Amino acid sequence: MTQTARIYGSSLYDLAVEEQLTGVIQEQMGIIRRLFQENPDYVRLLMEPSIPQDERNSLIEKAFGAQAERYLINFLKILCEKGILTEFGGCCEEFTRRYHADNNIAEAVVTSAVALNEQQCTALKEKLEKISGKKISLIAKVDASVVAGLRVELEGKQLDGTVQSRLSGVSKKMNEITM
Repeated sequence: MTQTARIYGSSLYDLAVEEQLTGVIQEQMGIIRRLFQENPDYVRLLMEPSIPQDERNSLIEKAFGAQAERYLINFLKILCEKGILTEFGGCCEEFTRRYHADNNIAEAVVTSAVALNEQQCTALKEKLEKISGKKISLIAKVDASVVAGLRVELEGKQLDGTVQSRLSGVSKKMNEITM
């Protein structure tokens, strides 16, 4: 994340706190970020200097004006006007980081060989909340290379209960013995 994204994301967060809109804006930022990731041509269009700024603002207004908070719409227009709309992802990260810190939320990334069902996610989330003492925002990923089990990353710590890590441990011990 760049310093620019940190400053802009933090400034939007300060405004959202002042207006008591942190949860709403945080959720809407996530949706818009996904839309931008899925439609990179739209972002390039909004960054195109040959298109007048008022037309680009109109495009933002048409796309998000009826659904998103006015402060977020104006924030997008400012990023567009400054030519730094590509920093939006970093702004989202900074906003989310501050939101999580203020609301005692920890993000946990769980990786499994197959997708976890809703019941498994809920059980894992409850267990992690007991361990960390924080509310958990769970992000589930699928990676067939883990073979079986789970790998959880929580607050910079990795809890690895995968078959892959166990096999690596056995392989390492076997190599130590044969040397």
